[in-house]
Amino acid sequence: MTQFNYKTQTEKYEFISKQHGGYYRHNFTDHAYLYNLYFPPKAVFTTLKEKIHNIVLNYPMAQNALAGLIGNIIDQPAERIIVGNGASEIIKIISGHLAKKLIVPVPSFNEYANASPEGHVVEFPLEFPSFQLDVDKFAAESIKIGADMAVVVTPNNPTSMLVSKTDLIRLVQKLEKHDCMLIVDESFLDFAEDKDKISLEREIQNHMNTAILKSMSKAYGICGLRIGYMLTANSAFADSVRKRIPIWNINGFAEEFLRILPAYKQEFIDSCKKVREDRDNFYKKLLAIPDMTVFKPDANFIFCRLPEKALSGPEVTKRLFIKHNIYIKDSHEKTQQEADRYIRIASRTEKENCKLVDALVDVLY
Repeated sequence: MTQFNYKTQTEKYEFISKQHGGYYRHNFTDHAYLYNLYFPPKAVFTTLKEKIHNIVLNYPMAQNALAGLIGNIIDQPAERIIVGNGASEIIKIISGHLAKKLIVPVPSFNEYANASPEGHVVEFPLEFPSFQLDVDKFAAESIKIGADMAVVVTPNNPTSMLVSKTDLIRLVQKLEKHDCMLIVDESFLDFAEDKDKISLEREIQNHMNTAILKSMSKAYGICGLRIGYMLTANSAFADSVRKRIPIWNINGFAEEFLRILPAYKQEFIDSCKKVREDRDNFYKKLLAIPDMTVFKPDANFIFCRLPEKALSGPEVTKRLFIKHNIYIKDSHEKTQQEADRYIRIASRTEKENCKLVDALVDVLY
C-alpha cells in the first residue's frame, strides 16, 4: 500500500473516486466497473502466456488483418469493420473529429459528449422518471437541430435499459431522410435476453446511415486488452474513421485474443447466461429494499433511485466504501433530473451481490 498516497479508508475513497481504472491494485470490491466476471476461461490465459515471447518481440498486425479477425467472430466482411484500441478510440474519432452536430440522449455514457468539441453536441433528456427513449421525439429533435450524427446506447449506461429493435429501425428511417448517421452502441447487448433478435448487426447492410459500435471489454471481460470495433455498411463513413486510426493501434496480446476467441464461443455464451442469472437474482434482492426504485435491467448492472428519506447518492456511495470497502457509482455527474438520488451497481457473483445488498441497507440512512 505504501506506493499509494492514502493513509485512511476515507483518503483511499477520495483517491479511488478520481481514478478511471487500476482498481485491482487497491483491495476493494468493485461494483462500479461493468464487465463479465466469467470470461475469459483459464485456457485463454495459458495460450497468451505460452506465446508471450513472440507477442512482446514482434509487431502486431495492422487494421485490415485485425478487421478480418473480428469479421470471423461476428460473421461480417472485413471492409465493414474498424478495430479500435477500445471503443473509446473510435468514439474520440466520431465525436471529436467527424460529427459537426451530434445529439445523444442523457443520462448516457459521458464519453460521447466529453469527446465532442464545445458547441458540437446536444444532449437530449430521456423521459423522466421512466428514462425511456421516445425515438419519435428524439428523431424530431435531431432533425430540428440539424444533427449529422445521433447516438443511442442500448442497453443504456447507466439505466441498463434496451431500446427495441422496432424503435431503432423507425429511428434509422426517420434520420436517413435528413443525412444523419445513427451510431448504435451495443456494448452491453450480450447480457440481454435474445440479443440476436435485438441487435441491428444482421441488418446493417439495409441501413446505410447506421454504424454499430461495440466495446469488447464488457462482454468478454478483457478491459486491459483494449479492443472495440465499429461495424457499418457505409463504406465512405468506414473510410473516414479508418484513416484516422494509427497503423498499429492494437497490441499483440489483443491480436492473439481475437485470433483464438472463436474456439471459445460456447464458453462465452455460457458465461453471459451466468451473468444474466446473477443479475436477475440481484435485481430481486434489490427490489426487496423498502422504498427503493429499481429499474429492470437488460445489461449486467442495475440502476436505482434511492428512497426519498435516504442519504444522497454521493453520500451513500462514500459510506459504502468507507464502512464496507465496496465501490459503486452514483449519478451526480450525469446529465439528468435529480441526479444525486440515483446509483448504478454492477452485478458480480451471487455471494458478492448478497453482501452488497446488506451493506447498502446498512448505509442508506
